Amino acid sequence: MTETGMKALIGRGALLLASFLWGSSFVVVKGSLESLSPMWLPAIRCGLASLLLLVICARRLKAIDRQYLRGGLLMGLFLSAACLLQVYGLVYTTPGKSAFLTSSYCVMVPFLAWRLRGKRPDAYNVGAAFICLAGIAFVSLGRELSAEVGDLLTVLGGFFLALHLIVTDRYIGGRDPLLLTAVQTVTAAAVMLCAAALVEPLPDLGELPASLWLRLAYLSAVCSAACYLLQIFGQKYTPPTATAVIMALESIFGTAVSLLFYGERLSVGMAAGFLLIFVSVIVSETKLSFLRAPSARLRRERG
Repeated sequence: MTETGMKALIGRGALLLASFLWGSSFVVVKGSLESLSPMWLPAIRCGLASLLLLVICARRLKAIDRQYLRGGLLMGLFLSAACLLQVYGLVYTTPGKSAFLTSSYCVMVPFLAWRLRGKRPDAYNVGAAFICLAGIAFVSLGRELSAEVGDLLTVLGGFFLALHLIVTDRYIGGRDPLLLTAVQTVTAAAVMLCAAALVEPLPDLGELPASLWLRLAYLSAVCSAACYLLQIFGQKYTPPTATAVIMALESIFGTAVSLLFYGERLSVGMAAGFLLIFVSVIVSETKLSFLRAPSARLRRERG
């Protein structure tokens, strides 16, 4: 295998691992909200992650230039907005629903890219958007045909995740993933800590249960610092289409963990909605190329 092929394989593996770990985080965050507010939970989580990243890349900090700062600041701003909305959404919804509704950001990316870069979405993107909307309706709308506030907050968080993905793709080229991750995470931590301090008093850290600190350690070191690094590293060596599809698996992992460890139950409507959202991501990002390729191969063989 060539060096390029090896990097592509490692990049995809990094994204897959990040998707699995992020999928597991929904249940952990839901449990942590029993002891910590939705403002301070992501702020402390991201603050601990940023300290860890600064220690890891201390010797590389001198290489930070204007481009690192510009890209990291934008990424951090969008990431902080997405994290706060996602955590507030989890207060009112289940981990499995949150995981799938969050994945809708993959379908939003082509339309935001159209607005920001002038690249018009194709028919697959448009079709996927309608399929995704139908899926969100199945997941979110109750018998009274009204959406729950937690679901709406989660989808809005997905919008900022889509912006984060676009900005990351713009600034990752030719840059150290570790440094860019550090700048991004420090920015997000600063934004969320300031926001939390303005809204609520600092909780008594000494009164927090030991189980919460274990959750915070997992969320900070594994689901934040490690996953942000895995995502940025993987995205550097993986095309945007493949990146979005692999990261969409986070919803599958998140729902599986929720079913196993949170006791979440799926109704027929929710299951149908989950399937539609996942199909919409696949349609939007692959253009169903995996179906056309075998057909072309069969025509060549018959010809």
